[in-house]
Amino acid sequence: MTTPQKTTELTRLDGQGALVAGGAKNLGKLVAIDLARRGANVFVHYNSDATKAAADDTVAEIRSLGVEAVAHQADLTTAAAVTDLFDTASRDFGRLDIAVNTVGKVLRKPILETTENDYDGMFAVNSKAAYFFLKEAGAHLERGGKVITVVTSLLAAYTDGYSTYAGGKSPVEHFNRAASKEFADRGISVNAIGPGPMDTPFFYPQETPERVEFHKSQAMGGRLTRIEDIAPIVTFLCTDGSWITGQTLFANGGYTTR
Repeated sequence: MTTPQKTTELTRLDGQGALVAGGAKNLGKLVAIDLARRGANVFVHYNSDATKAAADDTVAEIRSLGVEAVAHQADLTTAAAVTDLFDTASRDFGRLDIAVNTVGKVLRKPILETTENDYDGMFAVNSKAAYFFLKEAGAHLERGGKVITVVTSLLAAYTDGYSTYAGGKSPVEHFNRAASKEFADRGISVNAIGPGPMDTPFFYPQETPERVEFHKSQAMGGRLTRIEDIAPIVTFLCTDGSWITGQTLFANGGYTTR
């Protein structure tokens, strides 16, 4: 006798408001669409005029799923811009329950060649913007909200070249631990996800073909991390995994570990 298979229904996010920073394309777009498929209204942040068309396309795709979506352009390297982002999203949707920050800037450069402008630019995006994103999420999210920041598996690597990238992302772990304690009385979870080198247009300009092959060789299956590996983890943390908080989840096929 064959045992009937159970059909597992997706945990729904109907009526919830989600803000996805960097949500116009690549990983951010896939996260935004996954949340929309579960019923969330999605506020799609993008950085520059060059990404406007992609943001508009993402908004149209989300609306086709029967939920609301809005695009919003902002350079998040000032605290005022991050405050305006959250204020606008809260006003447009009436509530915010989820805040996902996929924004990042990558640079591979030896320390001896790194300029002050390089340093300031990397830390403005990867550290400062992430800090004030957490702050505004704590101020705006409803009870039981979820905050997720994408960092990098280089936080657990011993390598050269990425001092300002991994260095700029590393404070997020400390920001998250503090925020997870400070926001816990309202049931808000705060986590980070550290992908391995991702198969996106941001990765390849930093590396030689030989180094790309090396990165592939270090992970299960001999490949880079894909956005499809990471988006479901974001969704899990926003639904059934919301009890997890204060953690950095390394999702990289064994590329690095602690």
